[in-house]
Amino acid sequence: MAAVSSNDLKNGMTLRLSEGLFSVVEFQHVKPGKGGAFVRTKLKNSRTGAVIERTYRGDEKLVQAVIDKREMQYLYRDGEQYVFMDNSSYEQLHVEESSLGDSRKFIKEGDSVVLQMDDVEIIGVELPAAVELTIAQTDPGVQGDRVSGAKKPATLETGLVVQVPLFVNTGDRVKVDTRSGEYMTRV
Repeated sequence: MAAVSSNDLKNGMTLRLSEGLFSVVEFQHVKPGKGGAFVRTKLKNSRTGAVIERTYRGDEKLVQAVIDKREMQYLYRDGEQYVFMDNSSYEQLHVEESSLGDSRKFIKEGDSVVLQMDDVEIIGVELPAAVELTIAQTDPGVQGDRVSGAKKPATLETGLVVQVPLFVNTGDRVKVDTRSGEYMTRV
């Protein structure tokens, strides 16, 4: 764990504070006319997603956490755990469902994701901006119900429920935005 000066903060940097791991969302160096310089920051908790604001004196020492990003392939589900394989060492890793958070709704067998790890604990999952998933179940569009922009719920192969246009049917492949969880287009 390296000590870093508050003057050297950058967006995306991860800090180990007494409350846990926080990533720097925004920072601003302030040099008032009177008194010493200080750094105003917005920090996001890596586990809960809560954002806090902190002010540090200029040149105050903080502990930087080293986050290991490993590209892994999702193999299968084993009860409450997801089994991933490291693409470089072929080592398998069993991950609790709770560690993946909402990102588990976008992962299907064979997909590659980047797991952000602090030692052996998973603190985040990097997904592509959009994923292609198959519709497992949706009601057929009703004949004559052609209101412009009308939507219906559809359950995807991962269990995620999204609102899709009436012309989309069971078995169709659709592209879903992983940031918002919304339907983008039919593939």
